[in-house]
Amino acid sequence: MKRTFKNVAMMLLALAALTGCGGTSSQSQQSTCGQGICPSVYENLPFEMKAVEQPSFPDYQVNIVDFGAKGDGITLNTEAINKAITSVSEKGGGKVVIPAGIWYTGPIVLKSNVNLHAEANALVIFSDDFMLYPILDTSFEGLNTRRCQSPLSAYGAENIAITGKGVFDGSGDSWRPVKKGKMTDGQWKKLVASGGVVDGNVWYPTEGSLKGAKATKQFNTPEGLSTPAEWDEVRPWLRPVLLSFVNCKRVLLEDATFKNSPAWCLHPLMCQDITLNRVKVFNPWYSQNGDALDLESCKNALVINCIFDAGDDAICIKSGKDKDGRERGIPCENVVVKNNVVLHGHGGFVVGSEMSGGVKNIYVSDCSFLGTDVGLRFKSTRGRGGVVENIYIDNINMIDIPNEPLLFDLFYGGKGAGEETDEEVAARMRAAIPAVTEETPSFRNIFISNVKCKGTDGRAMFFNGLPEMPVKNVVVKDVIITEAKKGVVISQAEDVTFENVRIETVDGSDRMKVNNAKNLKVDGKEYAEIGFKAQSIEL
Repeated sequence: MKRTFKNVAMMLLALAALTGCGGTSSQSQQSTCGQGICPSVYENLPFEMKAVEQPSFPDYQVNIVDFGAKGDGITLNTEAINKAITSVSEKGGGKVVIPAGIWYTGPIVLKSNVNLHAEANALVIFSDDFMLYPILDTSFEGLNTRRCQSPLSAYGAENIAITGKGVFDGSGDSWRPVKKGKMTDGQWKKLVASGGVVDGNVWYPTEGSLKGAKATKQFNTPEGLSTPAEWDEVRPWLRPVLLSFVNCKRVLLEDATFKNSPAWCLHPLMCQDITLNRVKVFNPWYSQNGDALDLESCKNALVINCIFDAGDDAICIKSGKDKDGRERGIPCENVVVKNNVVLHGHGGFVVGSEMSGGVKNIYVSDCSFLGTDVGLRFKSTRGRGGVVENIYIDNINMIDIPNEPLLFDLFYGGKGAGEETDEEVAARMRAAIPAVTEETPSFRNIFISNVKCKGTDGRAMFFNGLPEMPVKNVVVKDVIITEAKKGVVISQAEDVTFENVRIETVDGSDRMKVNNAKNLKVDGKEYAEIGFKAQSIEL
């Protein structure tokens, strides 16, 4: 879509608003809260949630230079940085300082009671030598699998933090395949000339990466590999997330910048009491699986005052995929997402598609999405199972959305919004209707209010539930969507309420088309049942 000076001005204003404390930009609140977490972030929550516990550290610190690290961009500092972290943890905790410089390193493992503090102008560059990253048993995209060790990781740690104004670069371009359609002709020619191999319309950085892709039937999990040698051969395909924190408690990410991740960028998994405050994430828009934040099966979390620019979904809530996720059985719950800006992504705020362990008690407010493919995105598919419920979204502003500002898609096929053809969507929707089982996903009790969107090349909204499990009890209130290419489309939904919703389409066409819906209410007027034949309704 066209970018205008007005759009740019709005973006700059949104970024300027990301100062001070979560939930407010008023000077009084800023002076009251300083640089900490404002108590106001918990005001008016529609569910009970205790304040997220913050880590605290002894007044003790070391500098990685004292352990032999050199910030020359040449010396490999893996051993020095990890020795500093181990030393501080063994002494009872404190701060490990990374000063200004270019710090070239392999994987860093954070340990309990350590605050890894990267000062301003500290650039931590992770090596692109695949052999520095051991292959581990882990979870990726909701499935139990094997991947390379993450550049930043912590397992079972408590009271940990990454803070400061420094930058952590995952050297992701060395790992990621790239689709030709994501680049201009000039960019593609330059990429191919740099090396690697091309298969069809996809560039792979190495032969091993291509071999891993060919061993993968779906998503990114290779099959048929049994020996260490076979796994080692496809090591470049086993792209790690940049930051993997698993089973950790009292976690803080504050002020730091994370960029150029091999796969997902930030992936807290089964963590409790986790805060992201004033964090910035930047991934190239062409980055395959380049999600900004995937909060998976976590409890008690704050995501506040952050900026995300992603190659895939931006702020994602997940809880495992299919049988693996259901057997884990840990929902993502009690999460506040407030005062964030998303500059690019497949979705601004996203639930799914990996939500098999359930998602509940999520509050999203005061966020801006500028040009994300979809604004508010709820996605799943048959086979997932899991219940998504008690989601509250308020005061969201969007501009230039290429697809839907609001999307419920329970026929998700693994592709980004706009990437599937109409024929592919229709083929999946024509499948025989199965019985409701533990594999049936359910989205219900979702409340959306005070949303504004200016400009969308898609439908204003799309509700696409399953015939055996419609999207249920969704309230959309006080919403304005202008310059939309198409209006609202509702299919397979039940107990949906629209109140004070204004849709303006570019050509003045139908505002709302509905089929297969029960108990629809629009500004007080009730429609008990609308069958297969679509019915037009004015908003």
